[in-house]
Amino acid sequence: MDSTPRFPLPRPVRRAVLSAHVCASVGWLGLSLCLLTLALNALGSGTGSAAVSYPAMKLLVDWVLFPLALLSWASGLVLALGTHWGLARHRWVWVKFWATSAALVASALAFRAGVNEAYHAVRAGEPVNGVDLVFPPAVSLSLYVFLAVVSVLKPWGLTARGRRHQRARAARRTAPTRRKAPVG
Repeated sequence: MDSTPRFPLPRPVRRAVLSAHVCASVGWLGLSLCLLTLALNALGSGTGSAAVSYPAMKLLVDWVLFPLALLSWASGLVLALGTHWGLARHRWVWVKFWATSAALVASALAFRAGVNEAYHAVRAGEPVNGVDLVFPPAVSLSLYVFLAVVSVLKPWGLTARGRRHQRARAARRTAPTRRKAPVG
């Protein structure tokens, strides 16, 4: 096995998927910053700000968060499978994939439920423990900045699978080729 992908993407497709991946990932990072800002605003400014911040958070979480997260995850998976990086050849790709998968699940399930609960509590005039809604976007923002840095630096080298691929490729290059004897 060599470093060519099993399902190679043609250059225009790879560029389009890469562009979609970068835009979705940066959008997800920016959305986390917005959600953190709204959560901090609701936490520190009293009920009037909470009455504005939590509905805005609900709108962003319900309509923007999951599509951006899913597009970032799916385009990253397509790029991993369709380029020489591979999904399990380089540690940085492997870390990004699993961290993004965990963030996608946490965003879709846990954080969304918390925002919906806060939204309904504010609408009913009940108090909200806003601290619970500050930590998820703060953690996700930190994670996405970390993943962006990892994408640029590409640290940690090859996985065990990647090293096997590399050794097999080197062995094929150095192995003597057997020539057929001339017929005749």
